[in-house]
Amino acid sequence: MNVLVINCGSSSLKFQLIDAESEKVMAKGICERIGIDGQFTYQPAGGEKEKSAKPMPTHTEAIQYVLEALTNDKTGVVSSLDEIGAVGHRMVHGGEKFASSVVITEEVKKAVEECNELAPLHNPANLIGVEACEKLMPGTPMVGVFDTAFHQTMPARAYMYGLPYEYYEKYKVRRYGFHGTSHSFVSKRAAEVMEKPYDQLKTIVCHLGNGASVTAVLNGKSVDTSMGLTPLEGLVMGTRSGDIDPAIMEFIAHKEGLDIDGMMKVLNKDSGVYGISGGLSSDFRDLTDASLAGDKKAQTAMEVFSYRVAKYIGAYAAAMNGVDDIVFTAGIGENDDIVRSQVCSYLGYLGVEFDEEKNKGLRGKEEELSKPGSKVRVFVIPTNEELAIARETMALVK
Repeated sequence: MNVLVINCGSSSLKFQLIDAESEKVMAKGICERIGIDGQFTYQPAGGEKEKSAKPMPTHTEAIQYVLEALTNDKTGVVSSLDEIGAVGHRMVHGGEKFASSVVITEEVKKAVEECNELAPLHNPANLIGVEACEKLMPGTPMVGVFDTAFHQTMPARAYMYGLPYEYYEKYKVRRYGFHGTSHSFVSKRAAEVMEKPYDQLKTIVCHLGNGASVTAVLNGKSVDTSMGLTPLEGLVMGTRSGDIDPAIMEFIAHKEGLDIDGMMKVLNKDSGVYGISGGLSSDFRDLTDASLAGDKKAQTAMEVFSYRVAKYIGAYAAAMNGVDDIVFTAGIGENDDIVRSQVCSYLGYLGVEFDEEKNKGLRGKEEELSKPGSKVRVFVIPTNEELAIARETMALVK
């Protein structure tokens, strides 16, 4: 079965067509600047990458270009849309309503819409992508795969906040967590690499990208994760503050004359390593270059990031009463050897014996970074959320 995987943002749409049986990517690409001027990138497997400007007033036009590219005579990879058996959609926030992937119905769309205020930048865009596909591919099954679903196994002691209980009852204010598709995929792959039963491992996954989170996976289930009601909680990230003293908001708002919207912009857009580095960059490649050139703010930003990751690893080792393996994934986790080294420099007490030689220069490749005999094993495992979505989609449709 061929599965079209759609990851729809507010002004972008990433896609992959995957043969779900062989798990090979047949074609992939991205639609950018939707609603502005429209940029389309398409690459069939083994073919050249094509870039072009295309008008995309809405996501419907973007989906139309995707389907035309997949089926055209020259660089298409299927002869007709009938060869696409299902569409898997990345859905960001399912609240408490979805603990697993689902076939999308009108009731499901309504339930997702009710979670919009929990993810105002993502859920509406996800629904737009679903409706665009339904319009252009009537009769093709649509599946929703939720970022929050994997974390629905967390116990109340992990997801409840120290707030009046009525806010949970009335508004469902609690920790939900994100990057669940990635955490699930990577933790399962780690078990395969270790040749151990997935339901008998204590795994800590560090999904480190511009958005970053750490998850404790106990016996195949998420029992705690660093992101919360929204993706703002937890680690220091590219531009997000992560955990702070809540009173800081009031203090800065009074000093700077900011309202709540202005303060939230500071925490989401102007903070993180971008803010600590003095506005230099949120990209770790830039921070690394500046740090090696002696920029003290860039050095501090990277050290703060790595220190916060190490603290969460320690917390989750305590939460699970031990840890068998620690996995780095996503853009920074897979590609930044300095961050991996900094994080693991704190973990000797857990029994981590880190191999600096294997780590040095490793980028985007599956590899074990712990020495033989290390009590806790350390891996780099590239994430593949699109493949995970395709697997979930095929399993449900079949």
